[in-house]
Amino acid sequence: MSASIKEAFAAARGQGRCAFLPFVTGGYPDPELCLELMQTLDQAGADLIEVGVPFSDPLADGPVIQRSSQLALAAGATPGSVLELVARAAARVAAPLVLMTYVNPLLAMGTAEFAARAAGAGAAGVIVPDLPPEEAGPWLEAARGQDLDTVFLAAPTTPPERLARIAAVSRGFLYYVALVGVTGAELALDQGLLDGLQKAREVAGLPVAAGFGVATPAQARGLAAAADGVIVGSALMRQMLEAPQAKTGLAACQRLAQDLARSLGRA
Repeated sequence: MSASIKEAFAAARGQGRCAFLPFVTGGYPDPELCLELMQTLDQAGADLIEVGVPFSDPLADGPVIQRSSQLALAAGATPGSVLELVARAAARVAAPLVLMTYVNPLLAMGTAEFAARAAGAGAAGVIVPDLPPEEAGPWLEAARGQDLDTVFLAAPTTPPERLARIAAVSRGFLYYVALVGVTGAELALDQGLLDGLQKAREVAGLPVAAGFGVATPAQARGLAAAADGVIVGSALMRQMLEAPQAKTGLAACQRLAQDLARSLGRA
């Protein structure tokens, strides 16, 4: 596990709270405002920040993140420009930065080059939601050579034996998909979900962060009882998409992020 990711989860745990991991779409609404948004989230209490690489076929993303990705692509965002943005952000925020990219952009750039450029930009890790462990060998070799953590995903439907296999190759943290569906769908908290999260923590041997569908402080607070971290993306991007002006959206994101961060304290 990279020192920065390990330290971020350890710091949250030491303060008696669950880590807060907001997501931003890289380059949306534009590079300067995206950079300002990352700084805003950092100041609002983010422990780590996920930066999505816009992609034209985001199979795991719901309509909100799809829309923000489409707008970023239309404005000229590329994997290279997002890496440049991450490099600028890494010098300005305290929270470790974790890239989220689908496998096609990664392969198009080349695994070795993507890993080298991500590490050079200051990224602490990379999430690749559509990369199965069975096909991850070349990427894992490149990422580990650059001391980049690779975060894999598990879900409530993941069988125990596969969960163990995913956990064995994950570094940094395990991303637990809290619902069956895409990002931004409505999350229903129940005991089955919390039990699944607890089981994943027992198997993983590293922090487990829950995401997909987390939109409110109440939902985040409920997950904090069983998770090491809570990931929020669509709810924040919606504030930007629906705001009449960028500054209004930034202020709305700041308020929501502060509320979410406060909700993650543990009794």
